[in-house]
Amino acid sequence: MSIEINNESGVAAPEEELVRLARYVFEQLHLHPQTELSIILADREAIEKLHLEWMDEPGATDVLSFPMDELRPGTSARPAPAGLLGDIVICPQVAQEQAQAGGHSTEDEVLLLATHGMLHLLGYDHGEPEEKAVMFALQRELLSAFLGRDAPAETTA
Repeated sequence: MSIEINNESGVAAPEEELVRLARYVFEQLHLHPQTELSIILADREAIEKLHLEWMDEPGATDVLSFPMDELRPGTSARPAPAGLLGDIVICPQVAQEQAQAGGHSTEDEVLLLATHGMLHLLGYDHGEPEEKAVMFALQRELLSAFLGRDAPAETTA
């Protein structure tokens, strides 16, 4: 599996933990070992530009996901095919603000956002209440198991 982290944010971020988390999620959701993922840590200005360009929404956001091969989770008997999962862009500065508001660490928030982004890349969404319940339950389950403790409350909606 290829997990590339590119920190363009100008602030320190838990890059090694992001790689470990991505590997964990890949294993839990039975993605092919040759699946590729890119995580970009962007500053506020860069993510604001992407947010406007791709979502037609002004202002900085916490995380954006750009799927490539439209991969879906596999099973132990039938893993997902190899492919390019896509790109996740996270803004550590926005994550820090959300972490403070949520009463947890910035590192936990960045890991939460990465989990959220990976689930979006795998076809999960939260536009409808039923979808949100499924996505956020899986997000919490994956992150709690990875951390070995309760995951922080969701700050993305």
